[in-house]
Amino acid sequence: MAPTSIPGRPYLILASGSPRRLALLQQAGIEPDRLLPAEIDETPWPRESPRKLALRLAREKAAEAVKRLRDDPEAPVGSILLSADTVVCVGRRILPKAETIEEAAACIRLLSGRSHRVYTGLCMVDQAERARTKLIETRVRFKRLSKGEIEAYLASGEWRGKAGGYAIQGIAGAFVVSLSGSYTNVVGLPLTEAVGMIGSAGYPVTLGWISQG
Repeated sequence: MAPTSIPGRPYLILASGSPRRLALLQQAGIEPDRLLPAEIDETPWPRESPRKLALRLAREKAAEAVKRLRDDPEAPVGSILLSADTVVCVGRRILPKAETIEEAAACIRLLSGRSHRVYTGLCMVDQAERARTKLIETRVRFKRLSKGEIEAYLASGEWRGKAGGYAIQGIAGAFVVSLSGSYTNVVGLPLTEAVGMIGSAGYPVTLGWISQG
């Protein structure tokens, strides 16, 4: 990445390795200076709600990234950092990030013909290392899928590593009957809220828009 060098502009760090989150920020004209994926245990606590899980993991990812920055003598002073975590659930049942075809099949069969919710927790750490969090909810309903559709989708492999076993910007977008809330939240980063938080931390979010013209 080659971010624009502007005197006084805060150094922006995205505490994620997700290509989808990076692409969404770039869509909004924002180019993070650094990607700093945070490796944490994402196992839900006993009886932890999906809402609380999304917020907790976003906070923990931010805290881990901040700790790594403190230990890095070359890290610039006065950075701002954004982390996020997305959780897909049916009721209180949290769906995994499908890594096996069995997990993906269980997710897609559960989602078929019913509504589910997608939560993304955001955590913004400003230049004074003050952390702010926000939770965004989107409701999604899938059509009832035939056995053949499920088998073909599983054969595509598109489910791998995706929360709930699907990516709305891919094949599974054809399964969506209705959506209430932020579409980009389901992709992995609620863009309106994320850009607002970045801007509130002192980053000139509209600067990249001018150069795009």
